[in-house]
Amino acid sequence: MPSRRHFFGRCAGLAALGASGQALADSARYRSFHAALERDARLGVYADFAGELTGEATVLGRLPRDLSGVFYRNGPGRFELGGERYHHGFDGDGFAQRWAIADGKVAHRGRFVATHKFEQESRAGRFLYSAFGTSIDRAPVRSNDVVNVANTNLLPFNGAVYALWEGGSATELDPETLATRGIKTWRPDLKAMPFSAHPKADPDGGLWNFGNLPGADQLIVYRLDARGAVTRTALLPVPHLNMVHDFVVSARHLVFLVPPYALDQPGKSLAERLRWQGGERPLRAVVVDKATLTVRQVFELPARSVFHLGNAWDDGACIRLDAVLHQGDIVPEPALPMRGEMRPYQAQRSSAVQITLDLASGQAREARLFGVSEFPRVAPQVVARRHRKLLVLGVSPASAAQVLDSVNLVDTDSGQVDGYRFGPGWQVEEHVLVPRAGAGTETDGYVVGVAQDTRRSQTVLTVFDARNVKDGPVALARLGYRAPVCFHGNFLAT
Repeated sequence: MPSRRHFFGRCAGLAALGASGQALADSARYRSFHAALERDARLGVYADFAGELTGEATVLGRLPRDLSGVFYRNGPGRFELGGERYHHGFDGDGFAQRWAIADGKVAHRGRFVATHKFEQESRAGRFLYSAFGTSIDRAPVRSNDVVNVANTNLLPFNGAVYALWEGGSATELDPETLATRGIKTWRPDLKAMPFSAHPKADPDGGLWNFGNLPGADQLIVYRLDARGAVTRTALLPVPHLNMVHDFVVSARHLVFLVPPYALDQPGKSLAERLRWQGGERPLRAVVVDKATLTVRQVFELPARSVFHLGNAWDDGACIRLDAVLHQGDIVPEPALPMRGEMRPYQAQRSSAVQITLDLASGQAREARLFGVSEFPRVAPQVVARRHRKLLVLGVSPASAAQVLDSVNLVDTDSGQVDGYRFGPGWQVEEHVLVPRAGAGTETDGYVVGVAQDTRRSQTVLTVFDARNVKDGPVALARLGYRAPVCFHGNFLAT
């Protein structure tokens, strides 16, 4: 059984993200953003939001008859309070969204996750606690869940829905109304332990997940059964562990990619404390044996940063996995639009790759799959198994805006791409593969996602035939309003 005291005692902790003795006083950032927003409609997706949303979407085209379910999404919604503005795009309080698809219609609902932080700051009328990229020291912080923003993913699991964040507990929501039910403690001895935002499904209906706090040099690994009971946990030593956002599972292994960051001393926000050391350290692939929950092997790759991985499978003595790797430090990039700067998307220095980890030789190699990209996903029925299709967002070479504007289904064997570009004025969010009932192939179903029409300030649900993405959406469900941008989500078929 892992020791909570040992885990928290060795980490810098998100409970002390940037406690510096100085409070945020950044009305200048607030003014500069709003001045830039008047000139550039693309910044609207980074604007603040207030209140709840409910509405019926106007459907253009025809929704497939066999597409029925709920697309749950989550992302930051509140960036400003009391005339001040957060410094980083990862800081905003979580705004959960629910897209219900049935009988050719689409209904939308959105509301803030009522975390401790959100409720306390709403009553105070100003920010009280530090966030990932903004240092604030106005109220005491006794645990990482005090600063939990629940803003990264929305996971339907075992009849409930959970808002997930990087460094704290899951927060349970009502699946229909999205009302906040409260912090989820999976087991009493795991209270307040971080439960990360990218759990992976097992074929038996259970989940794998992990937790990480900066400076701990330990990962905690969880195995939950289909009823949500914790069946296995372990603390894994990983030296120089700072930021791990995602991981992949195969039939026999868990794999974590650890980018080359060092952690400066407290006094700034976590984003400011993460110091890129690409010239001194490699990108590491940490392989964990699922049978023993111990670190089996560590591979070194050329220094890159990484947020998201796709899928992994075991191929004899090798593990093959997909990831989007970025050249250099990408942590500062989401801070730019928060002060009103729209620069070319840094993913022009990124690529989706397939990594092969040879357990026998200890060597790692890469094969490029796609260029400028992010948010890799695979069909849910092939998680932890051999897959041949990788879904990624892309940046069109001719795009002057250099924002994510295309949806692409990549054949990992042939390299062929079936893709669609939305065109100027659009910013595309993560898309997912939704299989038909009894699907025989990875493309037997639909690609479902969300895009922001920045020219009309409207949010749109998109549906593609997964067998033919290049011909464009078979249906668009357009809201009459703009909903906050989301990071991640999952489709629950009904």
